Amino acid sequence: MTSAFLYALAAALGNVAGGLCAVRGIKLGLRLIEGLVAFGAGFMLSVAIVEVMPEALARGGTGAAGLVLLGYLLVHLTQHTATEHFHFGEETHAVTKVAGVSALLGLLLHTFFDGVAIASGFAVSGQLGVLLFLAVLLHKLPEGVTVCSLQVAAGRSAGQAIGSAGILGAATILGVLLTSTVAPLATHGLALSAGVTIYVGASNLVPEFQGKPGWRLPTAFFLGAAGFFGARALLTAFA
Repeated sequence: MTSAFLYALAAALGNVAGGLCAVRGIKLGLRLIEGLVAFGAGFMLSVAIVEVMPEALARGGTGAAGLVLLGYLLVHLTQHTATEHFHFGEETHAVTKVAGVSALLGLLLHTFFDGVAIASGFAVSGQLGVLLFLAVLLHKLPEGVTVCSLQVAAGRSAGQAIGSAGILGAATILGVLLTSTVAPLATHGLALSAGVTIYVGASNLVPEFQGKPGWRLPTAFFLGAAGFFGARALLTAFA
């Protein structure tokens, strides 16, 4: 639990770091974060499909597949059905305050399951926990940019925007703390997290760069997948 909590805390700080880039208009940071969206998508999908899903099915049998689907559907419901305005990345157009609040609420379930994923991974092995932490961290920066730029576009102050990023980080920490104490999360958290991770990678992050010209972002996506295999090999070698 201690390891999972510390890793979740580090991931939560990623939300705040991304938010600072957004509210302060740090263009180099925002350009780097754009690349992380693509890299993170490749890494997240690789972790979810190669590591998390097989482990969830091995522990929960074929019934775990339904929970993977449930995790996917829940994120779609909160982010793209019940939410007025949402996309990953910097918001450059004015939006309503309601849109800013709904986007924050829509992200909370997903960020909560970021913590569940980290805790569930460490419950299996240190290696899986670290891989899931890396997958979470890679999209925490773009997530901070998303929520903070939306709050600023809705007319809120920089402090309020950073506070929104902090709320998302706190939800991740809460996910870690509740995974070991809430029986359904302890039993099914890994399968649900697989569905959430696949959704964030495939349905949130990939569409953000698919239509953009050039090879930089597609290359980053494939490097993200390769980065997963490299990270797994290093963790195995040093285990």
